[in-house]
Parts: sequence; structure tokens; C-alpha cells
Amino acid sequence: MTKPNPDATFSYLLYLVVMKVNLTIICLLFCSAVFAQNSSMNFITTDVDHFWTAYDKIVSSKDSTQQYEYLDRDFIAKASPGQIAMMKARRYTNKSYIEAIHKYPIFWKSIRKNMFRAKDFSAKIAENIERLRALYPDLRPAKIYFTVGAFRSGGTTMDSLVLIGSEISMVDDQTNTQEFAESLPGLHAFFKTSPIQTLVFTNVHEYVHTQQKTTIANSLLGQCVLEGIAELLAEKATGTASTLAALNYGKMNHERIKQVFSEEMFNESNGYWLYSSDKNEFGIRDLGYYVGYAIAEGFYNKSKNKKQAIKDMIELDYNNENDLAKYVTQSGYFEKPVARIKKEYEAKRPFVVSVQPSGTKDVNSAISEITINFSEPMDKGHRNFELGPLGKENVLPLKKFMGFSADGKSLSFQIELEPNRQYQILVDKGFRNLKGFPLKPYLVDFKTKAN
Repeated sequence: MTKPNPDATFSYLLYLVVMKVNLTIICLLFCSAVFAQNSSMNFITTDVDHFWTAYDKIVSSKDSTQQYEYLDRDFIAKASPGQIAMMKARRYTNKSYIEAIHKYPIFWKSIRKNMFRAKDFSAKIAENIERLRALYPDLRPAKIYFTVGAFRSGGTTMDSLVLIGSEISMVDDQTNTQEFAESLPGLHAFFKTSPIQTLVFTNVHEYVHTQQKTTIANSLLGQCVLEGIAELLAEKATGTASTLAALNYGKMNHERIKQVFSEEMFNESNGYWLYSSDKNEFGIRDLGYYVGYAIAEGFYNKSKNKKQAIKDMIELDYNNENDLAKYVTQSGYFEKPVARIKKEYEAKRPFVVSVQPSGTKDVNSAISEITINFSEPMDKGHRNFELGPLGKENVLPLKKFMGFSADGKSLSFQIELEPNRQYQILVDKGFRNLKGFPLKPYLVDFKTKAN
């Protein structure tokens, strides 16, 4: 028997080790190349470049007509689908940009360097989106656009597009924002938070929205739930905690927020809970994010299968009342089932007691005034009428608003009727009582008699 050669055996083992290392390096390089290629395909930063090309020409000219021509030719005409979508979503016009450029010259000069960092942030965002994919393997591709706006949005989504408002989201503590102190104080306060620090987190949040069934829910509860889910999953994917002030405040004032929210959560309006700086008893905006986040956190923590919980949250139909109620109830956020809270809510809504003149047919066409009587005093600052089922052709003509009664329990209008006509008007839920509960819709429907 031939004895094994120790040197040959060692050489062979060394060869295997080297080959394994080389294959690993090749694999990593290949994966990195594919990742980089996909990132460049899904991140579009050209609008930033086009904006600054136009900007330089605009500020160098005193001819207003020429300024608009520069904006059109060098920016608008070259706009990416994302830039076009942002302009549509926030109703930006050419005038919006020209006015913004001239009104905030110090700001634009100080933000310029940051906006050109868009390509650097693309890689960081892409890395965290891959982490999101690990949590939710069914993640669909979405394009992320670094757009330029006129200070109406730091970021939003439209279908499968993530739209970054670079002029807002890329502000840091070195950006001079003093020009906004008086003109846009709310935005000025936001700028102080240095939003560029949370740019990656915010875009993972927005990316979650591209995976959801909708970003527009038909109730306050649904809207808060979809925002809260996106905020929680952004935390899970990035491994960093949300910096929203509303979340910290909410955790310290949990019970009172829950009490107030439960009385308003079925409203169609977001009120002060989301996307608003309206005054409220808490003195802080966007508390709806906290409510939605707390619900999502409860649902996730109670679920044994975490990956399935994430799938369920993303794929939830936020406009399906039963599915939404089941999800919120399972979270344990409220002590009562959502169905019971809804029943209590409906019992608190005001309603129309009667209408004068009364009757549904043979109403005298000579009548010139109509009075609507409510079950309780109404908020005199809100009213809302809609077309009835028969549409515009049969709408009751409200000629002149006579006003509410002193006690707020009735409302009168001058009307002008014709004989032998069917009239309708929907007294709708834009009417509210003094506690803010919307009216139960009531259809005024009658026919005048023939002369």
C-alpha cells in the first residue's frame, strides 16, 4: 500500500480553502453588483439635477418671461414620472416654483449641497428596504424618486411610487431656515428637527405604504391604522426607534388619548389627529400616528407568528369595516370590542327630528321657507348638503341661508319651488353637534302638488 504524502495532502486542503474563499468573494461581488444595479434602477435623482440647472439660470435673469422659460425647458419638460406625480399630488404649478425660488434665496443656497447627496442616501435606503423584504418576502418593487417641490410635502406615495420632497426632507442643522419663521412657522419648527437625520427611516415608512391596499382610508381609525403599521414596520426594518414626538407624548398620556380618540375614530375626517397643526387639548399634532402605532404594536406582540403578523398588517383591507374592527380588537388597544364602541358612537350622533313643511307629496309650491329641526344644539360653524338619489335635476333650491335658531336646534332657508316637481336634498354628516359628532344623514324628499 502506498503511503499518503503529507505535503500533497496539505497542498490539496489549502487549494480547497483558497477556492472556497475565492468563490465566496465572487458571490459577494456578484450580489453587490446586482444590488447596486437594482438600486440605481429603482432610485431616480435626476430631478434634483434638473432643478438646479434651471435654478442657476432663473436667478441669473431679471426677465420674468425668461425665468419661466428656463423652468419649463430645464426642469418641468425633463420631469421624471415621480416629479410629475409629486406636482400633481401637491398641485404645484410653474408659479409655485418661481415664487419659492425668489422668496427663499438664503434657504436655497444653504440646502443645495444636501440635495446633491441624494445618490448617497439611495444606497442606504435600498439596504434597509432589503431588510424590510426579509420581514415581508412578498415585498413588491417600487421606485423612489427624489423630487423637488415648493414646500408642501417632505414625502408621500402614489401607487407604487415613493416621492421624496427633497427641499424639505434633506434639511439639516446647518441649513438656514430663518426665512420661514414668519411665512411658514409650522414648517420652520419641523426644520429644527433636522429631517435629513430620519430620511432613511421615513422612506422605509413610505415604502410600506406602496405595499398596502390603500393609503386613503374612509375613516379616521383606518387612516391611523395604516400609518401606525408603516411606522412600526419602519422600526422593525431599520432597527431604529421612531423619533415622532407624538409617539413619546402618546405613551405618557395613553389613557386620555384613547378616551378622546374612541369618540372620534369613526369620523370620515382626520381632524387634528393626522397631517394637521389644528389646536387640540393635547397641544401636539399627529397623535393619530401614535394611536395606529400602539394598535400595531399590540397586534404584533400578541401574535405568536411574527412574520405572519407582519403579512396580515400590510395586507389588511383598511376600508373593510369588519376586517379593520377584528384587527383592532385583537390588538387589545381598547378594552371593548370595536363593534361595541361603534354602537355607542352611533347612539351619540345627532339626527334630524323633523322638517317643516312636513309631508312627502302634495306640498304647496307657494311655500318659500324650509326649517330643519335637530335632536340637539348643533355647531353653527358647520353645515353640509349633498345631492339626493335623483341627482342635480331634482335638487331642492336653497335660495338664501336664514341661519340657525338661537339654541342651535334648527336651521332655516328660503326656497323657491315649482308645482308638480320632485325635490330632494341630503342633510349630510358635515353638520356636527357641539361635541363634534357628525349628523346621521337625512334625505329631504317631497313632491309639490300640481296647480
